[in-house]
Amino acid sequence: MEVKLGYVILYVDSLEKTKQFYGELLGLKLRNEFGSYIEYETGSTILSMNTRAGGREVTELPIPDGIQRSHTFELGFVTEDVERLVDRLRHAGVPVLLEPTEKPWGQKVAYVEDPDGHYIEICTPIP
Repeated sequence: MEVKLGYVILYVDSLEKTKQFYGELLGLKLRNEFGSYIEYETGSTILSMNTRAGGREVTELPIPDGIQRSHTFELGFVTEDVERLVDRLRHAGVPVLLEPTEKPWGQKVAYVEDPDGHYIEICTPIP
């Protein structure tokens, strides 16, 4: 039996802020929108978001309200021009957590924070 990652769902407070960050600033293409649920094209895995209330309604899970400061994962977005994307995000008021830095293995990496406090890695492909 083969298992593949099909999608990731983030629970968010504001769909409008989420759409601005992922759609307008990162430039991801909106794939679907159903009420409080949206999906973005990211390659072979779909990135989805739902409001916290919408997620509770659909899943019946105890999804908490408000931004959670428990960072147990990050989303990584790959681009050839890390500096340009980080500058665009900074000028839009996005918190930059780590300026573009070259890692010992040759990859350039930066970190920003989305409107719900999720860590977002902006990086070049691994050489």
